[in-house]
Amino acid sequence: MAERTFYVTTPIYYVNDAPHIGHGYTTVMGDILTRWHRQRGERVWYLTGVDEHGQKVLRKADANGVSPQEWVDRLVEDEWKPMLKTTDVANDDFIRTTEERHEKGAQAFWQDLYDRGAVYKGSFSGWYSVSSEEFVGDDDVIDGEGEDEGFKVSALDGSRVEYMTEENYFFRLSEYTDRLLALYEEHPEFIQPESSRNEIISFVKRGLKDLSISRSTFDWGIPVPWDDEHVMYVWIEALLNYVTAAGYGVDPERFEDLWPANVHIVGKDIARFHAVIWPAMLMAAGQPVPHRVFAHGWLLVGGQKMSKSKANGIHPDEIVSTFGSDAYRYYFSRALTFGSDGSISWEDIHARYHAELANGFGNLASRVAAMIGKYHDGALPAAGEHGPAEKALIDTIGASVAAADSAIERIAPQEAMVEVWRIVDALNGYLTEQAPWKLAKDDTQSGRLATILATAAEGLRVLAVVLHPVTPKACAALWESLGAEPVLGALAEQRLDEVARWGQLPTGTPITKVPSLFPRIELPEQEG
Repeated sequence: MAERTFYVTTPIYYVNDAPHIGHGYTTVMGDILTRWHRQRGERVWYLTGVDEHGQKVLRKADANGVSPQEWVDRLVEDEWKPMLKTTDVANDDFIRTTEERHEKGAQAFWQDLYDRGAVYKGSFSGWYSVSSEEFVGDDDVIDGEGEDEGFKVSALDGSRVEYMTEENYFFRLSEYTDRLLALYEEHPEFIQPESSRNEIISFVKRGLKDLSISRSTFDWGIPVPWDDEHVMYVWIEALLNYVTAAGYGVDPERFEDLWPANVHIVGKDIARFHAVIWPAMLMAAGQPVPHRVFAHGWLLVGGQKMSKSKANGIHPDEIVSTFGSDAYRYYFSRALTFGSDGSISWEDIHARYHAELANGFGNLASRVAAMIGKYHDGALPAAGEHGPAEKALIDTIGASVAAADSAIERIAPQEAMVEVWRIVDALNGYLTEQAPWKLAKDDTQSGRLATILATAAEGLRVLAVVLHPVTPKACAALWESLGAEPVLGALAEQRLDEVARWGQLPTGTPITKVPSLFPRIELPEQEG
């Protein structure tokens, strides 16, 4: 049997407003993960998309004087799809919950659960957060403060809640407590990181209540297939995007190849939906659960979680237009620990851009190309016998590539970048210690000079491959500078398990100096 496709998803994002860098963070991390697996030579499928139903979207459309469909169409085309281009994301699919393939798949899934007796009709009275599209238990409702004074709010995320009474359909979620706990015990990797796993286990151990899966007070949603007076609760149809995009109910062969997903990447605030409700739904349908749910932390600006409601949401364009998409991707993979909350600032982005990208990586590439151009007329010289310095450098590079690959396997991109930067630092240190510019003044050292420059160029070849998933544009420029494609093939075709094999660039390969990979940037005062 052929190896299954490595299938990774982001959550589908609400289209009630434009995206901010929190959405970009999730999507770029998924893109780095999938690009890395492609660089391993694996078949990969990367899904992202948008959630277009629910009361929150309906109210936003009403407030803007347009129909819900007009509102979501406008935002998807003007904001959400452009974000993928802005951040250089190479997704394979983009699903919208208003698409026919999703509606048909969602209705088929819930009709199956209804036929299996997993759904019943009842009434619901309780608190509901329109902002989070989430039912909130009495224990998690508190009095609002400040701007929320006089309102009830959710202790889970601070959103305002409303008390509602509706006749709804319910999913027998309470029956899956023991099976879910067994899943977490037998497969500790299912929900990560450990902090999220502990929270989920604690939540489930408190006992689960049956879940309302329909709404009957508005009609912006997918109709319940056996009762057209109800639409599906937005979350229980949104979660299904992972299987409807994979061909559930439409393309069995495709579904067999893609499902179960290898990784769902989500924010920690929606971990419960993905690690409790979603696997229970799949268990009820007799379908396998995903291999892993990874819940990353929040981006903090001024100590607060980023959100539009707090006016601290930054659009990805604001960073990319200043620093470029490569720097955006690098910063969020290097500066923050994926799985923990992390604070960001313009000052830190600016500082890392210059210290690590411009002065560390970019300057290294420029120096090596310039010296080969100056001392060997732009042709890669033949390396002589390796001495202790070369052997130590090659060992460091091999170990760092292996360690970076292992970190990606753990979904720890920041640890992978630490390992890759060991290569950057080792190459810069090697040049400083060997001082080829001094050897160039002594004709008797021409052989040694050639060895140093050939070694440095090989190191850059390795960096172009291992950094390609993170900084694809800069690495493409570096690959061109190294003259690598005519002799080694396309950059995307280079394999990580072979990248540390030394001496792949042939002697005489033309090396050219390209414009600075990361030119210096001065920030306007208002952004500093």
